[in-house]
Amino acid sequence: MADPVLLTPGPLTTSMTVKQAMLKDWGSRDKAFIAMNARVREGLVELAGGQGTHVCVPLQGSGTFVVEAMLGTFVPKTGKLLIIINGAYGKRMARMCDVMGRRYVVSETAEDTPPNPQAIAALLAGDKEITHVAVVHCETTSGILNPVAEIAAVVAKSGRKLLIDAMSAFGAIELDARQVTFDAVAASSNKCIEGAPGLGFCIARQSALEACAGNAHALSLDLYDQWVNMEKTKQWRFTPPTHVLAAFDQALTEHKAEGGVAGRGGRYRRNCRVLVDGMRALGFETLLPDSLQAPIIITFRMPADPNFHFETFYDKLSAAGYVIYPGKLTVADSFRVGCIGRLDESHMKGALAAIRKALDEMKVNALKPAA
Repeated sequence: MADPVLLTPGPLTTSMTVKQAMLKDWGSRDKAFIAMNARVREGLVELAGGQGTHVCVPLQGSGTFVVEAMLGTFVPKTGKLLIIINGAYGKRMARMCDVMGRRYVVSETAEDTPPNPQAIAALLAGDKEITHVAVVHCETTSGILNPVAEIAAVVAKSGRKLLIDAMSAFGAIELDARQVTFDAVAASSNKCIEGAPGLGFCIARQSALEACAGNAHALSLDLYDQWVNMEKTKQWRFTPPTHVLAAFDQALTEHKAEGGVAGRGGRYRRNCRVLVDGMRALGFETLLPDSLQAPIIITFRMPADPNFHFETFYDKLSAAGYVIYPGKLTVADSFRVGCIGRLDESHMKGALAAIRKALDEMKVNALKPAA
């Protein structure tokens, strides 16, 4: 059977060459694997514009693992974090802080509303105990693109330190350390780089990371200890995801060949445009206006037509070879369709045709959402 087209925020549809890279076994202490690990780390720092100032620390696990590692490593036990929330992934950072025992406050807006940098500046001015600020670059709950550069400027002016969850944006949306001041940014292998899941990474300002000894709440999530060991031995502390790293190495090669962030982001923007225009032509409404929409994943409001049942809709699309995601919103009933992965405009057009057919079979005529 052909692989399904994954219209999701990750794991994603990957290229055949990325899949094939996982067919070889690697010795984790072998020189070839050590060289590949160094190549991946250097390539990621270069992608972030951090040569000479930043380092890359890879970590086993999903993106959530490395976000928790970032918070636990960079926010000391005596620190206090301001978490900017407009979706599930900001809320997840608050849960992490509850578990690891870090003090925090939140600045929360609705899932379809970007954070206000001026409001964040006022919060920082009013609470001198805040040492760090955490923000999600692209909040995949809704697909909204948050104003990270503006927030970074406010945080830097206040003398605080910025931590960025760039999980669904890194590699497709510009984030240059020479332009945006941050202490750490976390992302993973299975998003816009189009690798396999199982590997997270943190790109950190080296001077900031050097001050993190003893902060971590867990040995396996200690990015400082992982970095020190890699610098000393060139090896991982514990068993690395060798096959995933090999796939990621190949994915980075393909990312560069496509034109880097500009090329990858350009393809995703074209996918997004075809999808949004086609869905609106059918009668669907997007949650976000185009000005707030990242070209990563699109949230569509659920039709009010009584013949529309999401589970039936999902099953029909899945049977046709297209996998979408249910919504995660509290502000509106919705579902989500992704634009990322090894997909192009032809895949978007194929998905639109499958959606049109499913609606016809369900006898759905009115696609307007409930008031």
